[in-house]
Parts: sequence; structure tokens; C-alpha cells
Amino acid sequence: MRKLSSSLSRNHYFVIGLALGLVLSCCIPQDIRQLVQQEECPQEVAENLLIERFGQDFEPHLNLISKPLSAKKPVKNVLRPRYYSSELGIREKIFIGVMTSQENINSYATAFNRTTAHLVNKMKFFINADSVKTNYELKNIVGFTDTRESRRPFHVIKYIADNYLDDYDYFLLVTDNVYVDARKLNALLYHMSITFDLYMGGTRIRASSTNAGGVAPGAENESNADDDHDDGGDAAAGDDGGGGDSDGGGLSDRNYCALEAGILFSSSVIRKMRNNLDRCVRIGSTNDHSVNIGRCVKYASHVSGCQETFQGMRQYSYALNTKTRQYKDLSLLAKEPAFLNATTVYPVQTPEDFYRLHAYYSKHHLELVQQRGYELEQKSYRIANGSISNKILEIRWPLGVPPPSAPETRHDMLTWQLLNGTHSFLPNANANADHAVSPLSRIDALDFAKVLEIALQYATQKHPKLHYHSLHSAYRKFDATRGMDYQLHLNLYEGPTPKRLQLKSFEVVKPLGRVEVVPSPYVTESTRIALLVPSFEHQVPDALGFVAQYERICMHNQSNTFLLLIFLYRLDSPSKGDDDPFKALKKLALELSSKYKTDGSRIAWVSIRLPADLSAPVAADDWLLHASMYGPRQLLSLAVADLALPKLGLESLVLLATPSMSFRTDFLNRVRINTIQGFQVYAPIGFQLYPCNWAHFCKECDNCDISQSSGYFDRHNHDVIAFYSRDYVQARKLMAPLGLPIMHTDLDIEQLLQSPQRPAGVESILDMFVAAQHTVHILRAVEPHLRFGLDVRQHLARGGELPMPLPSRCGREQCIHLASRKQIGDAIIRYEDKSILQK
Repeated sequence: MRKLSSSLSRNHYFVIGLALGLVLSCCIPQDIRQLVQQEECPQEVAENLLIERFGQDFEPHLNLISKPLSAKKPVKNVLRPRYYSSELGIREKIFIGVMTSQENINSYATAFNRTTAHLVNKMKFFINADSVKTNYELKNIVGFTDTRESRRPFHVIKYIADNYLDDYDYFLLVTDNVYVDARKLNALLYHMSITFDLYMGGTRIRASSTNAGGVAPGAENESNADDDHDDGGDAAAGDDGGGGDSDGGGLSDRNYCALEAGILFSSSVIRKMRNNLDRCVRIGSTNDHSVNIGRCVKYASHVSGCQETFQGMRQYSYALNTKTRQYKDLSLLAKEPAFLNATTVYPVQTPEDFYRLHAYYSKHHLELVQQRGYELEQKSYRIANGSISNKILEIRWPLGVPPPSAPETRHDMLTWQLLNGTHSFLPNANANADHAVSPLSRIDALDFAKVLEIALQYATQKHPKLHYHSLHSAYRKFDATRGMDYQLHLNLYEGPTPKRLQLKSFEVVKPLGRVEVVPSPYVTESTRIALLVPSFEHQVPDALGFVAQYERICMHNQSNTFLLLIFLYRLDSPSKGDDDPFKALKKLALELSSKYKTDGSRIAWVSIRLPADLSAPVAADDWLLHASMYGPRQLLSLAVADLALPKLGLESLVLLATPSMSFRTDFLNRVRINTIQGFQVYAPIGFQLYPCNWAHFCKECDNCDISQSSGYFDRHNHDVIAFYSRDYVQARKLMAPLGLPIMHTDLDIEQLLQSPQRPAGVESILDMFVAAQHTVHILRAVEPHLRFGLDVRQHLARGGELPMPLPSRCGREQCIHLASRKQIGDAIIRYEDKSILQK
């Protein structure tokens, strides 16, 4: 069987192999290489196809269109604090917490606040709020409803830790009968490191019977702790009924800082006290705040006791001896070094003593500053000694005052102004003054008299044998980086009679003081502005142009404004029908209000009927040369505001404008920022454009930057002014008893113009605010985006001419300028010099 199976197997293999060979020979193509190339080399086949299609020089390029060049990664938004100090961990230096009572708020606490608050970073007064009385003069008061006296200091610690722990480095806790020399305290804190726990103050020490004022801890006349007590409040901790410490009861409590002398904490100690506040409340069960605070500090921060010295610095506290009247004699107290070095003085008996102590310490600090300044000055002069150039040492007179600024160009040179004691010659020479001589104002006259007095005092010391005779001449110059410089030339003489005069020159410098930012209320650029635009009948074309400008700038851009047109009708002019002189304006106002109705922008109008005296026909060119749109009737601006403001309300921001002005959106934003209710009125100084097409000295350009050749800032034009309605009404009420009655109807206009008691110099709303001496400030500033003169240009464009003769049309200050002095001078020279004309 095995032989048969093996023979059959060999035959079987042969047959199977032969059959497979025949089958494969029929199925496989003749050129097997083509099949191998198509299946195993697709890249070569593709390259061959590209070469056949594009040629032999084809170079492939990557298609990166609409494909990212780098992998997209999620951007992490970094949230940064608003201020650098928050990000860098910079904190203020000192916070003072004053424990007072409701009875002492208007006495001791007020005196404490007035003498210390302006010299420290923050101050709060803490009381027990067991009543609902809130009409206190002080605003920085915190009240606690828990009236348990033993827990009062812990409420203070918790409030400080919750609200101000991360904002201040040190915290001073005192009572309301302690005077704090804040200047000395700040100087002390700037010499200590905040990285360590600080529990600093003075331990309770009794005054000696021989000491008139008191003692300071650590001073030479320091008394023992076993002396007689001044009062029951000075008892040691062991005398109270509370529980003692593990260190020995009363003896340990004596090493606590006394609250009546002031306790100074670091922020780290306050943080540890807050974290252990529950335990502090349990162990602080006495009625002595100093002991309760001391036990809490000792448990929370493990500070052994009150630190009278820290890093070589010492806080002195001076205890007044109130048993005698000598404690009020500052001349005796000033003889004691302990009193001069004290940071806190206690107990202050009356609120008036706060002011006496503050006046004395302020005078003492001023004397120290003057002494250090004098020593530095002498030291600087000794270092110089003439051997080293002042350009290297930068030692100049007066010492510490910057040198005069060097002008960059000849146009920036500061000129000296000549004075003679009563008048100034060529005032404001750099601003093209209209007068060669003008009297000194009251402020300038007082300032010059003070400078002359100081110069005479110095002359008496420098030349004791000479006597003052007269002022020869004086010059002054203001430098914005240095101050006011004076040069005085005085006529002096020697002997009893002035036989021969000697001319001596002196230089006086009034340096700039410390630059301070004037605090002002917070304002935004989102306030709605009500534009009041009055228009006479002859100014209708200008008003139409203004409304078109208002649509383009305000209504189209939704700039949150409201336009109120004020039509000034003559007495006999119709106000309805086709003969209405303001018909076109009314129609345009209705169309624009309907067009922008969904945006909330609209245009309204108010009609005012002028009296017969003001109803004379006015030609289009009669008032063109006047700087004011009211011509010679500037007082009408008060009547316009009186009769139009009732349509707006007392809380509205009002901008009284003119139909001949052009403006931009930036101007409206500055109106919102600079006009503050109850604080400030804004009267911008607009740029008056020259009539270039008439004078031919310049080229008209509405969008060009301002320049001396195209116009000037007209400070005599008071037509445009921004104010709040409430401030205006208050100022008008102040001026009504002085002969400036308030207008209620059109019939009152004649009464305003003919008032015999009208204040002199009041011709506009700005003059009214100045004369009223209202509490609001008045800000005047140049406004490059407010421009006047469009009425003149439009009149000339319509083919009109300027009226002649020019000088008689208006006053010198009320008339506009047609060109600059330089342009007029060049024209005169070209006219007189025939050779230049021929060239």
C-alpha cells in the first residue's frame, strides 16, 4: 500500500504541474514587463506623462492657496490686571484705623482727620453703630452693629483684613485722642522691611511727677512700670477680670503694645490674626483692647511681645501729663528730645490741641527741610569750588531749579517783557498783541509788588549803606520748564540825600511749584449733547448749510446728539405760510427727523419774536465783519438761552453754537469731557478763517491743518459755549438781583436790553458766568476742530462783496481779521516797491 501511494503521488505531482503550466501560459500576457512597470512604478509613469504634456523643462510647484502655513494652535488669552501695581504687587505704605465713638465724630475724629488724613494713604474711623444716625460730616466711617466692647478690635481687624490687606504694607491702629505725626511715621516706615512680622508700639509707662509733659518709651527719663498709675485705664493686664496667659498673667500682659499710644502692624501679622480670629475672640475676653490685641498677636504670629525697636528703627510715643496745665505749653515740651522725636502724642484733651500740635510739628518739619536744603546747597558749592565746570556738576542758580529752556528755532525764543510797576509794554508780544501798552492786572500788580519787596530786602542786606530811590526798569519772562524770571534795575543812593544815583541790577526767580493733578469728577464720552443753534432771518442760508453738516457728522453716524434750532423773527415777519423766512429750514428739519426717526435723532425748533428795537432789516453783509453772529447785539445770547432751556430740562448738556461754524466729531467728544455738571463750563476758542478769495493772501482749504497763514484763534468770540442747564440757571439766579433779569417770554427781551442796572462788561453767557462768581470753573482752550468764517466764504461764493469801509463796521476787538500782519506787510512792500512787482 505504501509503494502504491508513493507512485501515485509522484505521478499526481507531475500531472498537476503540467496542467498549471498550460493554464498560466494561456492567461499571462506576452510582454510581462509592461505589467510590472504599470503596477510597481507609478511615479515614473506619472513623470513620463507630465513630460509628454508640458515638456522636458517642467518644474512642479506647491499649491498653498487656502491652506494654513502653520498648524493652528489655540491662542491663550492672558488676563492682565488693570494697573501695573496690581501685577507687580506694589502696595501703598500705611493705613490708619481710628477707634472712636459717635459722640466724638464731630470733635476729636474730625480734628484727627483734618490733621492727618492728607498725609497718609488711607484712613477709616470705626464706631459702634447702635443707632441709625448718618448725618456726620466725615464720610470715611465704618459702623459695627455688635456693640460688645471686648470684640470691637477684632471687628476692626476683620474689616481691615477683608478689604485692605493686599493694598497696604503697614496698618496703624489708634484711638481718637492720639495725635499722629504722619510725616515722621512715613519716614520711619520707608526704612523698614516688610518681609518680617511687625508688632510695634509703646508699652504702658507712667509719667514721672517731675516731668511737665510726659515720657517716651526708651527715653532717658523713662519711669518704672511700678510707679503710681495716672488712671484706672493704665492698669496692667493682670488687674482685669479676664483669664491670664500661660506665661504668667499680669507680668506677660505688660509686654503688650498700648492702644492709646498707637499699635503698628505689618500686613503679615494682620493676615495671621485673621486666620486665627476665632481663637483670638475666645482668649480676648477682657475690656482692655491693648491686652486683647496683644494676646491675639502673640498666639497668631508667635511674636514674643511689643517691639519698641525694629531693624534699628524706633517708634517713639510721648505721653502727656494731663494733671498739670504745663502740657499745653509747647515751648516747654519742645525742650525735651522725647517730644521732638515722638511719632504719636497722647492723650490729647481737646480737639483744639490737635491743631496746636499739628501746627508745631509742621513748623518743625519745615525748619528741618529748610536746614537740609541749605546744607545741601552749601555742600554743592563747596564741591564745585570753581575747579569743575558747572556743565559737568550741573550746579546752577537757584539750586535745584532747571535752567532756561533752549529754543529749538527762532520762533520758539522767549522774549522779555518790559514793566514799570503799573504797565507792561508790548504785552503778549509772541501772540501779536493789539496794544503796545496795557495796565497790569490786579494779580500781576500784586505779584510784581511782592517781587520788588523781596529784591529790596536782599539789596538792604547786600548793600547796607545804600537806600532805595526808584525803579529804573524791570523785565520778566515766563518759562514753562523753569518759572517766572524777573530782572530788576533799581536806583540806589548813598547818604541821607540822593545826590548821586547808583544803578544796581537784581535777578529774582519764582520757580514752579509741585505739579499736582486737579481732581475732577468722572465723565464719559457717552453723554447726549443738545445743540442750540440760533439764526436771524438773514442767516437762513448759513443755517441750511449747518443743518446739512449736522446730518453728515452727527445724524448719519448716530453720535447721540439733538439739534434745537432757534428762529429769531422780526416783529412784523410772518411765521407761517409761504412768506415764512424760515420755511426752508423747517421743511428740512422735518425731512431729516423723519429720515432718522429709527435712530433716535431729530431736529426741533423754537421761535422767538424780537422786540421792535431789534426788528430793523439786516442785510446779508451787515454783520459779516463782526466776530460774533449776533453782531452788535451779543446780549441776545442770554435771551436765547433763557427761552430755549425750558424745552430741554435741567440735566441736559447744552452746546450753544452758531450757524457759521464748522466742527468735527472730536470737538463734540471734547465738549463731553470738558463740561462737568456742577464743576466746569467749557468755552472753546475757535479758529477764525481768513477770507482767502477776497484778500488773495492764502488758498482756501476746509480740511487743511491750521496755520498762521490761513487764520487765527479768535479769543474775543464767545458765541460757542457748553454748560449744563442746572449750572446756567443757578448762575442766572445769582445775576438777576444785579440787574440782569431772567427772560420768561419774548416780551422780556426789551427789559433785558434796557436794564439801567446791568453789570458793566456782561455781554455774553461767558461774561455772565464770570460775573456771577459761581462755584463752577470756566475752562477756555483752543479748539482746532472748531472753525469760524464759513459765512464770509459762502457770501463771497454767492457773488457778494465785503462791506466798505471796513474799520467803521465794528470795534477793533469785535471785528474779524482779513489777513495776518505778515501777509499785510508783504502786500504793502510789494505795492510800494515797483521793482518787486515787475519781477
